[in-house]
Amino acid sequence: MAANFIVTNQIDKFQDYTVIPLESEKIQTLRGFYEEIAEALEFPDSFGFNLDSLEEMLNDLSWLEDERIAIYIEDSEQFILKERNPSKLATLLDSLDATCEDWRWADEDGEIPKKELIFVFNYSGRIQNILEANELNFEER
Repeated sequence: MAANFIVTNQIDKFQDYTVIPLESEKIQTLRGFYEEIAEALEFPDSFGFNLDSLEEMLNDLSWLEDERIAIYIEDSEQFILKERNPSKLATLLDSLDATCEDWRWADEDGEIPKKELIFVFNYSGRIQNILEANELNFEER
């Protein structure tokens, strides 16, 4: 089974995906992550800058023509580093993993065109430890 999270130093290996980079200095808090991903993926104005709304948007993506999307966190050492409640990172990662998995099993003939969504983290010991500690499947490339 393919992993929904990839840890790599070689983003150029993802040429068959539309790579959406998120600016590291803007995603050090959960609010910053919501703002940056909303801008990068051009979320509709109805986005509510919270986890429920993020799940709703990521499970739709009908406004994007791309079928294979890789959200790229270039400096994963900075990813949600300054969030006051560290448990929120685990909750976010669980949600992102579930969303990617939902797309994997989406019906080809559904209302919304099927997508492939993955999250790619530039290699860092921190992100690898976080993924392992939360028992999230990831792949190193």
